[in-house]
Amino acid sequence: MKSYIFITTEGYTFQPDSDFAEPDIENCQVVGFGKGNDAPEAFENMLKGNDYLLETNFNEVFCLQLRNEERTYFYIDDYKDSSENGGCK
Repeated sequence: MKSYIFITTEGYTFQPDSDFAEPDIENCQVVGFGKGNDAPEAFENMLKGNDYLLETNFNEVFCLQLRNEERTYFYIDDYKDSSENGGCK
């Protein structure tokens, strides 16, 4: 089985501790993850496991196949000092 991530560009995201009523960032949002022999099967499996998505206003979703499920974490705060000096660490 192949793994997929399902994403939408619909909606908005607020940054942590935001005091504004308007969204701060217009971006993509993860709708969910699914596994299947192909993308349509994985999408159906994701919906079966997360049927609440059928009650949301999200509609247009695209997917990317995940070839490696290993996670690598990054922290923006780790790069703030170096960006003030002209680049990344």
